[in-house]
Amino acid sequence: MHLTDLLTADRVAVRHNGNSATLDKPQAIHLLAELLARGTAIGPDVIERVLREREALQSTGIGEGVAIPHGALLELDKQLAAVLTIPEGVDFEAIDGAKVNILFAVIGPKRASGEHLKTLARVSRLLRSRGFRERLLAAGHGPDVFRMLLAEEEANR
Repeated sequence: MHLTDLLTADRVAVRHNGNSATLDKPQAIHLLAELLARGTAIGPDVIERVLREREALQSTGIGEGVAIPHGALLELDKQLAAVLTIPEGVDFEAIDGAKVNILFAVIGPKRASGEHLKTLARVSRLLRSRGFRERLLAAGHGPDVFRMLLAEEEANR
């Protein structure tokens, strides 16, 4: 399975912080939950609760501007992913203390913890290149980010 199998173009978004509307961590998680809920019968509030519970344990901000919020639900029969880029960054309590610009969220079934861990490792590998992260942040729209993710994953197969 490839990461882009878990994504759809409508679950990828770019959010720019305006002068008066700076996004914070809870708002970013809320936006990710809304993206993840697209195409499912699960409400964004349920997904948001799971993501917040995981964040309460320890931030999923892994450093270098990347966070991988994740969780599991009994109601799911497959993994889903969503991507939110925030070029100006959001304070996400990342391990390195830096703002997070790329949030790659993954949610899956509770019974598939092994596959879930493999997916998180794939996300980390996909986003390890600084040049690729910079190109993602330069993309102006969600569909552009989606196409870039597809191309990068295809190039690394």
